[in-house]
Formats: sequence, C-alpha cells, structure tokens
Amino acid sequence: MEESKVVEAKDDGIISVASSFAGHQEAVQDRDHKFLSKAVAEAYKGVECGDGGPFGAVIVRNDEIVVSSHNMVWKCTDPTAHAEVTAIREACKKLNKIELSDCEIYASCEPCPMCFGAIHLSRIKRLVYGCKAEAAIAIGFDDFIADALRGTSFYQKAQLEIKRADGSASQIAEQVFENTKAKFPIY
Repeated sequence: MEESKVVEAKDDGIISVASSFAGHQEAVQDRDHKFLSKAVAEAYKGVECGDGGPFGAVIVRNDEIVVSSHNMVWKCTDPTAHAEVTAIREACKKLNKIELSDCEIYASCEPCPMCFGAIHLSRIKRLVYGCKAEAAIAIGFDDFIADALRGTSFYQKAQLEIKRADGSASQIAEQVFENTKAKFPIY
C-alpha cells in the first residue's frame, strides 16, 4: 500500500505531520458520517416524542452501535439527562463497566462542559460531533458555562455563589479520600 503524508507548518513554527494509507481518511469520513447521521436521527426522535431538546448521541464499539440516545431532560425532569450523559449511562449499564476506553461517541452537537466531563471521565477514546455549540445557542439553548469558560459570556443566567468550606468542615471532607483510597486501586 502507498502511504501519503500531510505536512502542515504553522505560524508559531510547529510542524505537524499526519500520515495515512491512501483511502483511509475517506473510509474514516464515511464511517463518521454513518454514525453521526444516527446521532442526528436520535436528536429528531427526541424532539418528536417530546423527551427534550434537539440533541442525540451514539456510542460505538468495534464498529457496532452499543447505544443510541437523545436528550431526555424534559421526560426525566433531569437537567443532567443530556444525550451524551444518557448514552454513557446506558452504555455503562449495558457493558457492565464504568470505563468505555474501547468506545467512541458521536454527538449531534458540540458537547457542553458537563457532557465533555462525562466523556472524559468514562475514558471514551474518540469524540466526533456535528455542529458547533453556537447552532444550539442561536435557537435559545444557552451554554453560559461554556461562555464563562471561554470568556465570552455577556450575562449571568443564574446567581450562583461558589465557596469552599472553611475550617474543620473542609478537613473532614478531605479525609474521606485519605481514609478510602485503598478501596480504589484502579485510580
């Protein structure tokens, strides 16, 4: 097989090299399109049945769909029941494990910080998303957390005070980790 290389020089002097076998990137693109289309179909499904907003996610392992899910916020009366989080919860139950390092996730939209955190914590090896968060923001799904992290927030939606406990309360909370660390050798 003939190998092709793509070399990209950036303004900061960093050179990146990507190599692949001819046709490999096209095959990956076709595969991504297939599974991302399933995630988008889930987004439509969730809206049509009234479960939640227009977001869908698919978790794939070995080119097979493990779970396909959509936003369930309204159905579950749960603000954390985003498509990605719901898919991760279902995949973990189905596979009977808490880390999904042999899986990929396809999301119809760029994940919010909570969903990205769940993807990271589940050790999913690859994330492919369709549209940028701005598409959801444009129709009223504001992501003020992401805006705050990016420094682009123009308003504060919720008045939330964040404070670390003082004195012995924080020390007691810290001790739980020291006192239980032997029970968690995988971390």
